[in-house]
Amino acid sequence: MIATLSGKIQSLHPDRVIVDVAGVGYEVYLATAAAAKMPERGEDVFLYIHTHVREDAFVLYGFPEEKEKEFFLILKTISGIGPKMALAMLSGLSVAEFCRAVAEADVKLLTTLQGVGKKTAERICVELKDKIGHLATTELKTANISTPVTGGAVADALSALQNLGYSDPVVRVALTSVKNRVGKEKFSELGLEELIKEGLKALA
Repeated sequence: MIATLSGKIQSLHPDRVIVDVAGVGYEVYLATAAAAKMPERGEDVFLYIHTHVREDAFVLYGFPEEKEKEFFLILKTISGIGPKMALAMLSGLSVAEFCRAVAEADVKLLTTLQGVGKKTAERICVELKDKIGHLATTELKTANISTPVTGGAVADALSALQNLGYSDPVVRVALTSVKNRVGKEKFSELGLEELIKEGLKALA
């Protein structure tokens, strides 16, 4: 299977690119956002590749970053989501935005993606929550989602919610949403029991 391609851009299209590797042109399908950022014709390009084998063809899907390929493969594990749909979804949201949406169970945002209805969005939130922990930790930190307040009751609430099985980035997002909802001053006055209660509401 082809895992990566390194060559020169032969031609560009809104949803794909042809990469010339030692005289052989490889047609690679891309998310529209990735296609828009491709180098000009004749310039060097490197792509991470997923080779999808069908009865009638080998289809190559390309990604500028390895994390995008990894997220694409995770999306494909969800029932009803094939490679074309997974790629279309990555055309609508970045990996960081996807991680945030899953962490916050933002069904409304996910339904804005092509081909994603409410039931599919809910299934994505449930099935991905435990599969993207390593990606979410990195991406949510990159997106500047941090602990709402350090120390004291908040730190204890973080620990308590994590002990209930929620991942660190998911808990941080939940408590941040509580802080944004009630306001910084009131949030700082909440005790441990109230923080856990409000955190669980945000996680529901």
